[in-house]
Amino acid sequence: MERGSEGPFKRLAREVAKFGAVGVVGTVVNFAVSNLLWHLTSLQAVRANVIATVVAIACNYVGFRYFTYRDRDKSARTKELTLFLAFSLVGLVIENGVLFAAIYGFGWDSSLQRNVFKVLGIGIATLFRFWSYRTWVFKALPAEEEAGAPVAEAFPEPRPLPRPKQHVS
Repeated sequence: MERGSEGPFKRLAREVAKFGAVGVVGTVVNFAVSNLLWHLTSLQAVRANVIATVVAIACNYVGFRYFTYRDRDKSARTKELTLFLAFSLVGLVIENGVLFAAIYGFGWDSSLQRNVFKVLGIGIATLFRFWSYRTWVFKALPAEEEAGAPVAEAFPEPRPLPRPKQHVS
């Protein structure tokens, strides 16, 4: 089966798997940097986590651009990077907002609690990032034609139903 002939759900599943693979690498980087900073420096927990998130964002951009979305439009890299950073900043605020609320709102500041709320924050931010990156940052190229025939749309426009005949009595 050729890549262009697979269904929309199979393409989405492949995209989610690639996004997840890059995300796992970014998450490992994020946890490693934050835990190193938490245990080896005197930085406040949220500040250290912001630094870790920024490092992970840089790693993720490389993974998304050259692995997950390598087949996507590359014509406007400056715009792509600007949007990526803007949406990543929103994700950073979501992730660190959850950690901030746990530490400063509820006093949950043990190493275990920090990591649990870091996971929760990353999870919520990941949902936002997946939607925003695929919708706004790494836009799909228009469908290409294969052997002169147009590629079927994943979700074709509905056609209007025929109008019923009116009976005149």
